Amino acid sequence: MPILTRRSFLANGSLAACAFRTRNLFASTTAAPTIVHTPSGALRGESSAGVRVFRGVPFAEPPVGPLRFLPTQKVSPWKGEREATQFPAAPMQHKQLDVPHSEDCLYLNLWAPEGTGPFPVFVWIHGGGFTDGHAFESMYDGTDFAREGIISISVEYRLGVFGFLDYEPLLGEQYAGSANNALRDLMTALSWIQKNISAFGGDPARVTISGESAGAKLIGTLMGIPTAQSLFHQMISESGGAERIWDHAASAAVAKGFGDIWQKQSGSDLTSLKTAAGAALIQAQQEFMETWPHHFPLRAELDGTLIPRLPVETIAGGSTRGKRLLIGTNREESAIFLGPHPAKDATAIQLGNMSVAKFDAVYQKYKEIYPQLSVQQRRIRAVTAEEYWIPSLRVAEAHLKGGGSAYVYELEFQETSGRLKDNAYHSLDVGMVWNHPHEHVADAAAEAALGKQMHTAWAAFIRGEAPAAPGLPAWPLYDEQSRSTMIFGEKASAESRVEQSPQAAELQLWNETL
Repeated sequence: MPILTRRSFLANGSLAACAFRTRNLFASTTAAPTIVHTPSGALRGESSAGVRVFRGVPFAEPPVGPLRFLPTQKVSPWKGEREATQFPAAPMQHKQLDVPHSEDCLYLNLWAPEGTGPFPVFVWIHGGGFTDGHAFESMYDGTDFAREGIISISVEYRLGVFGFLDYEPLLGEQYAGSANNALRDLMTALSWIQKNISAFGGDPARVTISGESAGAKLIGTLMGIPTAQSLFHQMISESGGAERIWDHAASAAVAKGFGDIWQKQSGSDLTSLKTAAGAALIQAQQEFMETWPHHFPLRAELDGTLIPRLPVETIAGGSTRGKRLLIGTNREESAIFLGPHPAKDATAIQLGNMSVAKFDAVYQKYKEIYPQLSVQQRRIRAVTAEEYWIPSLRVAEAHLKGGGSAYVYELEFQETSGRLKDNAYHSLDVGMVWNHPHEHVADAAAEAALGKQMHTAWAAFIRGEAPAAPGLPAWPLYDEQSRSTMIFGEKASAESRVEQSPQAAELQLWNETL
């Protein structure tokens, strides 16, 4: 079986979709109209079975024409009633989707309970490697959360070269910091929520930001942005971290690499980037990513203003003091990228945060820590640690050092059928948290039961309570002495990963390297 890298996974829509299952959203033919008057203007949405839905709500001016590659501009208030019954276009990306793509993508979708509230607010940031994905994937249908008294919001942001490329070296000082435009998009969305959510019955003082994969990495970065802290009050990170960021020199090198590809492919000078068709930029982006020697070249940067230093340093310094964090990973995240039986050691395009040489120095010691695992299992575990587990723990421990509190989990549940059987692979947790588990697997009932438990615990956390659910043992707060972790397997259990445990030895190994 050929190795499936994250690069090819994200580029192949059918493969990426295998992690999710399609669900029907509200059908407009059965929903009644509902109108909400917000400070930004009136919105006409739909209401069905006690849940109001508003789709395609603008939170920013379209970043098109003269606003391309520039910082996000807040949306201007509109007059009259704005129709909010259709999802927006997906952000520009290479992945083939059965929906339109557009640079005009800065919209959110909102599911709210009927009633006046005040309701806690759950804001979801989708994943996709910073280059793919969208906010209206059917898995992110917020109906279940809304029925439980929680406003659920999914947010779109600029992807790829539209949201994560520094154009200052290519187009001049006006574009300084443009590699952080996607983060500015998210902050603008959160600012819109602070201003407008009361109109839907939401409580602007109880906003939880959450995301998975790239979305979780953006959560980690937002935690390290001083000017973002008033926009949210607690965080959920699923398979994230805060390592995916360039210094200014690396960001400039990436920009030059893309600029060279653009000039070669288009036959035009760099100023044509301002007016070229969006599809042409995506075509150049794809060639650039296929030839760049490292994975994930498009990422945020330390610009000295929005992001003054490494996010984990800012977090440890107290940026999220007093806030609560729920954070965790899946045990065999990387099986979805390496394959369930990887035949070769990791390569540069399979590592997210370090060189092969540095990774190999750690990996060579895995046999000593996990002698009972097969070579294939150790490969998956080590790459999972490099990309997800260790970065997530670094965020948790920085958050504790900075005066916050954290609940840590690990998903160990393994599906018993399908290509990835016997692996708790990347994205498996998403359907469980949203209470939309896989329906066509051999152990569907067990997955549904665990999913209900996780969904209930997440909802409790969003409401400001300790994460809890029927049948779930008490979830202790994480600390660096016990490293208490909630294990979601066939049966949930709370585990202390003290010094004599293999996980503690693995963590120590990574800490010595990093």
